[in-house]
Amino acid sequence: QVQLVESGGGLVQAGGSLRLSCAASGGTFSNYAMGWFRQAPGKEREFVAALGGSGLYITYTDSVKGRFTISRDNAKNTMLLQMNSLKPEDTAVYYCAAKRGLTMTDPSAYNYWGQGTQVTVSS
Repeated sequence: QVQLVESGGGLVQAGGSLRLSCAASGGTFSNYAMGWFRQAPGKEREFVAALGGSGLYITYTDSVKGRFTISRDNAKNTMLLQMNSLKPEDTAVYYCAAKRGLTMTDPSAYNYWGQGTQVTVSS
């Protein structure tokens, strides 16, 4: 059983930056593909970025390419999401998630979820 805890959310002005962290425990971290997802009020949870267990395979949703960077440190059981050039439309609760096997963008494929961290970008 994997437990995930996000941190690093907050309020930032448009154009600013935030770095989200996801701390994992309870499993062999490198065995899990990891992803970041977000959910804005009244909207479905959507894929943001994901990477494989080794960190070599990485994928992003188009709207964050060039602005967000996902990474992981398997020695520290930690995943990061560096978010730059933030826009008001990035406002959402951000969740980290884990799954065994292949990296995927469908949130329903992920078995383990954190509690979420709020990111608010003001215009």
